[in-house]
Amino acid sequence: MVNCYPEAVEQIAISKFKATCLAVIDQVNKTGESVQITKRGVPVATISPSAPVKKEKRKLGWMGDSITFIGDVISPVIDLDDIEAMRK
Repeated sequence: MVNCYPEAVEQIAISKFKATCLAVIDQVNKTGESVQITKRGVPVATISPSAPVKKEKRKLGWMGDSITFIGDVISPVIDLDDIEAMRK
């Protein structure tokens, strides 16, 4: 059988992996190095770090940084005295 994994890959017995599964996954995530799981000395699986996840840009508010407000955007555009309904 040809070993297609580099010799530097850490090997761990399946019984030890079962007992320390979360710690092994945290180690792979932290170091970025793969860990090979063996059963009776034969490799059966490899835990390797996943590819970086590309963060998707928000759809709501995606143009938020492209608008510039000039002047007062709160007060009315025209004088309230010019509106007939506002006159007493």
